[in-house]
Amino acid sequence: MVSFISAWCLVIISLCYTHVVARLVSKGMRRMILFIPVFLYFFVVPLSLSTIHSIGITAFFISWLANFKLFLFALGRGPLASDTKPLLSLPIFLAVSCLPIKIPLSPKPTTSYSSREGLLYYTIMVTLLVLMTKVYAYNNKLPDKAVLTLYAIHIYLSLELILSATATMVRAMSSLELEPQFNKPYLATSLQEFWGRRWNLAVSGILRPTVYEPMVQLFSVLGPNWSQAPAVFATFVVSGLMHELIFFYLGGLMPDWKVMWFFLVHGLCTTVEIAVKKKVNGRWRFIPTGISRVLTFGFVMVTGLWLFLPVFKGGNIFERILEEYAYAGAVVAELKTIIASLILNT
Repeated sequence: MVSFISAWCLVIISLCYTHVVARLVSKGMRRMILFIPVFLYFFVVPLSLSTIHSIGITAFFISWLANFKLFLFALGRGPLASDTKPLLSLPIFLAVSCLPIKIPLSPKPTTSYSSREGLLYYTIMVTLLVLMTKVYAYNNKLPDKAVLTLYAIHIYLSLELILSATATMVRAMSSLELEPQFNKPYLATSLQEFWGRRWNLAVSGILRPTVYEPMVQLFSVLGPNWSQAPAVFATFVVSGLMHELIFFYLGGLMPDWKVMWFFLVHGLCTTVEIAVKKKVNGRWRFIPTGISRVLTFGFVMVTGLWLFLPVFKGGNIFERILEEYAYAGAVVAELKTIIASLILNT
């Protein structure tokens, strides 16, 4: 906890530094050069942490999202840049920099659950997560693929809860209307829809201006119909590299590049899918929605079980996650005992 707080204090100080630099130096290469020490620190900060949850959160929020946002900000682009005023206020700048949130450019009709429905939805998710930790006690009696499938469900539930809790906290503190982080990815009817409009929107939202759009411009010589293909593939390559880096932080092991292959396979298949859609020119919808959902989700799960999920076993990541859950449960139980004794004594 001490190392986590110390690391994040330095993160906040670093972001304050970039905020001051932006006031003094206009966008461009000079600002980019002055940001380099922050980029480097953000890449190494997870190495100073020891628990899986602190490493994972810091690696995702800071080493990936914050670095990419600051890269765009140095060029005067991205969520940290503002068209309506010279610079975001420091509190909002800090929130948008180091948390996986995005401020909508214009008001949108709300599609979120009502407070009661949302509470029920997340209560069910928490309950499922707790039940899964109990099932892990029988890992040795379950087939490997069943265990990996549990890992996949665990990842989705954990990300949904962490990102939604973060967005809710920021919304309560700042009164900002924030965009959702997931959009029911299990209902995707294509790989393009799954990765671009449903799964972890914070990542797709930051990869689009940092990788996809520049690559579209770079390959514009191919024409508007074909410049999209290499841009999509390049986006998956960058995503694969960042995931390999995060798993290096988590497991402390040199990558075996299976995660990278997972994103290369999905990048290639998504690129082919987009090309086929352009070729058939709107006749893609001859496949019934139910079947396309099954095919999409099935492809994601099969390739995930083959290439992505086994990495969690290599670094004993899930075993360490369960140990941290057990430790947190022991701490909560101890606190309950202390509070109960204080009440009885009074």
